[in-house]
Amino acid sequence: MLKNKNILLGITGSIAAYKAATLARELKKRGANVQVVMTATAKEFITPLTMATLSKNPILVDFFDPTNGNWNSHVNLGLWADAYLIAPATANTIGKMANGIADNLLLTAYLSAKCPVFVAPAMDLDMYKHPTTEANLNRLRSFGNCIIEPVSGELASGLEGKGRMEEPENIVKFLEDFFAKKQSLKGKKVLLTAGPTYEKIDPVRFIGNYSSGKMGFALAEECASRGAAVTLVCGPVHLQTSHPNIKRVDVVSAEEMFAQVKKAFDKCDITISCAAVADFTPKKEAAKSKIKRGENGLTIELKPTTDIAGYLGEHKKTQKLVGFALETDNEESNALSKLKRKNLDFIVLNSLKDKNAGFQYDTNKITIISADGEKKTYGLKPKTEVAKDIVDKIETIL
Repeated sequence: MLKNKNILLGITGSIAAYKAATLARELKKRGANVQVVMTATAKEFITPLTMATLSKNPILVDFFDPTNGNWNSHVNLGLWADAYLIAPATANTIGKMANGIADNLLLTAYLSAKCPVFVAPAMDLDMYKHPTTEANLNRLRSFGNCIIEPVSGELASGLEGKGRMEEPENIVKFLEDFFAKKQSLKGKKVLLTAGPTYEKIDPVRFIGNYSSGKMGFALAEECASRGAAVTLVCGPVHLQTSHPNIKRVDVVSAEEMFAQVKKAFDKCDITISCAAVADFTPKKEAAKSKIKRGENGLTIELKPTTDIAGYLGEHKKTQKLVGFALETDNEESNALSKLKRKNLDFIVLNSLKDKNAGFQYDTNKITIISADGEKKTYGLKPKTEVAKDIVDKIETIL
């Protein structure tokens, strides 16, 4: 899976930098093209000559190379790479990546990278366990970066615990598995809804909800990264897509979302109804002018919106249909009822009672319940990781 892949290998100033030699050798043995970029401190742990010999390419450290008078372009590096692997990644570099600091070539290449980014942390036990490191790693995950977890063992400090960089052979296997999975949905068309809908009252007011769209956008990126052609119908959100396989369709109201979903549904293989669609909309047409405050209050009569997931469940043929249930009470029974009523293949349940899960958060905690009664509960994870669990489940029912 790595033959002819362009792998940009970033090395930072950690004692684990000695493992980068084996890493480069293993990548080359599998047919990858390897270009190494090092921080200045990394040179104190492993020589550029060693890495140049193993990668069969000159080593990049500085923006300007005085030996040949050339500028080393971080933009070109970001465009060249099929994957950017930073191994080892120190707490210092991870912190800079999480906060957009670009004070060396390795970091500017990270900010320019168009490819998947893999981060293999290496640090002492207490540094790895520190809340700032944990927060920085979670932030990188929220950006879609893949964290290759460190392992437990003897550390350079003499302490025992988690912080050792994963072994090179396992890192290479991680990359191979990623590229193998990347095309697992190739040829499939995915229709996905995300975000809230706004039901207009007047030019300045609407009925809506707190949905940020983060879960839906994470699912769109994950499906696209596995080779699917994704149509993302999203309500008003401030998020952006990055994968070229995603066709984004912006809507505002439930009626607009329903119209776009109907248009795309017959041609899709998989539909994921992740949007938090408003259940009600004003019965009367929205006022043309702002409604002024009055002494007698305001009464707005509401009518139900179209049940989009219900319509899809009634009209599906060979498509696989996934729904979501965000509940506050009787969570599992309500989710099971929705699963059956809407003829879903499985439903993703999450509860507002779970801390740091649901609307607005970067993390989520879910239970997947299948039409055949199978149930699996997952722990609290970044939504990018939750998306992988959901798409893995989709692949099992295709």
